Amino acid sequence: METMNHDYEKKLLASVVIPTYNEEKCIIRALISLEHQTIPREVYEIVIVDGRSSDRTVELAKKYANKIIQQKNKGVAGARNDGVAIAEAEIIATTDADCVVPRDWLERILKDFESRDFVCLYGPVKPLEKSFKNTMFIGLNNFFVHLLSRLRILNMAVGSNTAFRRREFIKVGGYPVVSAGDDYGLPIRFKRRKFKVRFDKDLFVYFSMRRYEKYGFLRSYYRWLANVVNEMNKKKVLPVKTYQRQIY
Repeated sequence: METMNHDYEKKLLASVVIPTYNEEKCIIRALISLEHQTIPREVYEIVIVDGRSSDRTVELAKKYANKIIQQKNKGVAGARNDGVAIAEAEIIATTDADCVVPRDWLERILKDFESRDFVCLYGPVKPLEKSFKNTMFIGLNNFFVHLLSRLRILNMAVGSNTAFRRREFIKVGGYPVVSAGDDYGLPIRFKRRKFKVRFDKDLFVYFSMRRYEKYGFLRSYYRWLANVVNEMNKKKVLPVKTYQRQIY
């Protein structure tokens, strides 16, 4: 992607919200990738919402983040909602502390929003841990995510690679606070209010597979999707045990 031909005004164009919990091994890598974007550093802010980490996560993040707060609401969804509450830009992007974003990630997000009338944008992921199993699983997942978007059946956004307009986010009540699948649930809330959601196949982040490997691919996927189905129906249609990638 070519750099946008912009004479950027000295104003905040985007806020990046990252939930953290005991991420000292990964957080620096993620923040360095955000620090070296193709747009000027002064036109975006980095907001860290920490779940009371017991390691050096907060200490390490201070060098890069504009704002660091301790989360008030439960779970990953609660952390993201807390971050949006203090974010100052109209365009909000979310990613995770164990992800790595390409240099043009924010530039592509801003360019997409500049020329479209949607309120939510999301894209695919690529595995950081490049085993055959991980590459195959993510490849299949990306294919179905794209297909479901094209067929207008379901927008399977992931919190590690999503952006949205702050005003409409607040209108729909933010991320649903569920044990998993809150990131899938956000586009559902937008679509209920007739807001447009868009999938950009070229907007990607490098995604850590460590939690899939820890909990198992099928179990993780089922529990996330079960929460999505339950959110869509506003009741517990599919049985699902309480599950979060991190308990905090």
